[in-house]
Amino acid sequence: MTVTPSWHTLDPSETAHHLRVDPAGGLTTAETEQRLVQHGTNRLSEARRRGLPAMLLGQFQDVMILVLLAAAVVSGLLGELYDTLAIVVIVLLNAGVGVVQEYRAERALAALKKLTVPQVRVLRDGAPLIVPAEQLVPGDRVMLEAGDLVPADLRLIEVAGLEVDEAALTGESNPVLKQADSLIAAELPLAERNNMVYRSTLVTYGRATGLVVATGMATEIGRIANLLQTGEHPPTPLQQRLAQFGRRLAVIILAICALVFVIGLLRGVEPVLMFLTAVSLAVAAIPEALPAVVTISLALGAHKLVRQHALIRQLPAVETLGSVTVICSDKTGTLTQNRMHVEAFVVNDRIHQLDGPDDSLAARQLFEGLALNNDAQFDRHGALLGEPTEVALLNAVLKMGGDAKALRQALPRVAELPFDAGRKLMTTLHAVDTGVRAYTKGAPEQLLARCTRQLQNDRPVPLEQAAILQLAEGLAGDGYRVLAVACRDWPSVPEQLASDNLEQQLTFIGLVALMDPPRPEAQHAVATCRAAGITPMMITGDHPVTARAIAHRLGIADQHQPLLTGAELDKLSDAQLHAAVAATRVYARVAPEHKIRIVEALQRRGEFVAMTGDGVNDAPALRRANIGVAMGKGGTDVAREASHMVLLDDNFATIVAAVQEGRRIFDNIRKFIRYIMTGNAGEIVTLLLAPLLGLPIPLLPLHILWINLVTDGLPGLALSGEPAERGIMQRPPRPPSEPVLSHGMGWQIVWLGLLIGGLTLGTQAWALHQNNPHWQTMVFMVLTFAQLFNALAMRSERQALWQLGLAGNRFMIGALLITAAMQLAVIYTPALQVIFKTDALSLADLAFCIGVSALVLPAVELEKWLVRRGLLYRDSQTRRDD
Repeated sequence: MTVTPSWHTLDPSETAHHLRVDPAGGLTTAETEQRLVQHGTNRLSEARRRGLPAMLLGQFQDVMILVLLAAAVVSGLLGELYDTLAIVVIVLLNAGVGVVQEYRAERALAALKKLTVPQVRVLRDGAPLIVPAEQLVPGDRVMLEAGDLVPADLRLIEVAGLEVDEAALTGESNPVLKQADSLIAAELPLAERNNMVYRSTLVTYGRATGLVVATGMATEIGRIANLLQTGEHPPTPLQQRLAQFGRRLAVIILAICALVFVIGLLRGVEPVLMFLTAVSLAVAAIPEALPAVVTISLALGAHKLVRQHALIRQLPAVETLGSVTVICSDKTGTLTQNRMHVEAFVVNDRIHQLDGPDDSLAARQLFEGLALNNDAQFDRHGALLGEPTEVALLNAVLKMGGDAKALRQALPRVAELPFDAGRKLMTTLHAVDTGVRAYTKGAPEQLLARCTRQLQNDRPVPLEQAAILQLAEGLAGDGYRVLAVACRDWPSVPEQLASDNLEQQLTFIGLVALMDPPRPEAQHAVATCRAAGITPMMITGDHPVTARAIAHRLGIADQHQPLLTGAELDKLSDAQLHAAVAATRVYARVAPEHKIRIVEALQRRGEFVAMTGDGVNDAPALRRANIGVAMGKGGTDVAREASHMVLLDDNFATIVAAVQEGRRIFDNIRKFIRYIMTGNAGEIVTLLLAPLLGLPIPLLPLHILWINLVTDGLPGLALSGEPAERGIMQRPPRPPSEPVLSHGMGWQIVWLGLLIGGLTLGTQAWALHQNNPHWQTMVFMVLTFAQLFNALAMRSERQALWQLGLAGNRFMIGALLITAAMQLAVIYTPALQVIFKTDALSLADLAFCIGVSALVLPAVELEKWLVRRGLLYRDSQTRRDD
């Protein structure tokens, strides 16, 4: 087996020898065809996808879905075909949503293929040739120019000022300057292999020639594609909780129904009637509306989030946001603006902000040099085009009141010494009245070594190199990219345009500090996340100093908190990383594999992780995270297709609104479960205790199914539209392992079920004692209306009804009125009386039933008062919403 060498450590001739190619003439046609068979086409393969039947069957593995299907069968046996149809429709709806989600998730790889370059310039048989990018093979000599997408992984052999934007792959915010010389260290991260270029990155400046060293799935982007194929989405908190809830509920309901059946038989009730009663109770006790309410709640939440510039690609992601405990955010384009910006400059040994004109000679010459020693250009509309750093420098000139166009016309460029990676300098010469003026800009340490004087207080003075370097290092330590500018006057253009002659005896003018600045709203968003108990982290491919500075500015981490680089991560075992992620808030110079390791380490600690990103390199981590959040404007198709949610405005603050919406939706789902289960518990108590108390079976099977239909329907759905609880963003996230029946919900279901059942049985006993022939209809009314008053009380876990106001959820009022009207129609419509075996109640009996049912409302309000006082359901969750 051939071992792949570290290509960046080989010099161009060694690379050509290893690839068995003559770089002067390229491969022959015969060699190309042979290698195409050996290595395959230069495209990304796709994992074998599950067919539609397999996708559909996979949606029916949830216990709750199986219970619902069983309920549908039972309803059909009872002759309730409408109930059966409703359950089947709900199950199929959820299955359809699941299939659509799975299909859309698999489109991530398809989006990755769109980055393929259709045509590429190569040298074959000694002549230039344009070929489809899919036909590239290892050893091909490829020619690149500004604007090209790199078609494969290349080892550069000839370079002329090449700069490549690798942000989509490495997270590096600045274009990377490339060179052809070999590098010594074999374990360099991708971002520092500056003699290599990688597939799907963008050439922004210069030109180069390189030899193909990897194609298709063997490229770095191919490795990411492979990670996408093997990644799996973890179950959402809601899916985990509902699955656990469904399993427990199924066992409890079956046990209770069997008990009711046995007790009825012991009381001498007809076996067929008792069987139908027990089965009807099982159907009624199973909250078959729960999946529908969950789906509708998530869909309404997703629709609401679109108006707030957040596009939900997978419905469960809405609720998952509410449980997020950690947000791992990419830096470039997510927390920052993804554009370089001059923030400060240094002249006369002082740091100045870019806030207005400076009349000193040094300032004027500094900005004159930035305008002239600059390759950015104005298009016909006045917009700037060019490499981001050059554009940022020219924008600084314009902001300081300079007229770059006029300067370039008055002082035209007559010669230049292009930027070179070895010198780290660029020099341009311009015609002036006294001859020629040369402006040089570049790395401070390189430029200052070539200066003999500095411009200070409008005159040249001896150079104080140490002091200037100290200023430059201080700015670099704050995360700035620092450039130095110098000049030298010549009587005419020198005959020898070489660095040893042209870039010597310079006069230092000043420093310029650039940065990809944080988004203005990001700091507030980070603070809001912290208040909500969410830990923000930065995971970036950028330089550690820059990452730490941005993180400090935004409040993600202070200067004393640990920072880990990708190289340091490689040295950590999984156990060591498990411990390190607890304290680390900033990660720099990381690769895609590192991001996944970090996410998985956090998940092993019990965290629910949101990962934000915009680049191709973010896609595997977006897929592996509990919720992946991609950028909609500046992000790549790959990141968007691998994500659960897309920020349409690329605004980190939008995540905060999404988190609040996720929390609101989960709260409302809990309200629905609490409401439905207390009603079901009341029905179980009524049917279970009536025989034990010597009372006849209080309800017919059809009554039970009707109550289940009308009370689980509109009132339950109305709870999904309840506004957010007060202080929802001042409480910590719910622990991911927390069951649905938490914070006292289980006890509330028990006592409120006993109350509803007690009121119903009390009505039955009183009516029988009064020899009222309509006792069963009265029991039917009390059990139904008690649940309607319960729905009204369940609008908030803690706030009183009079604090919420009836207008806070108008849909609830409408739902209760419609449901009450349907119930009254069953009692007072002759045709329905025959079907349901009911009687028309007198006004007094009706008032009695409503009055007894209404006792549920003050009982629940008393419970809320005790909760607000801290006397009930005290637990580990801290709340600050009172």
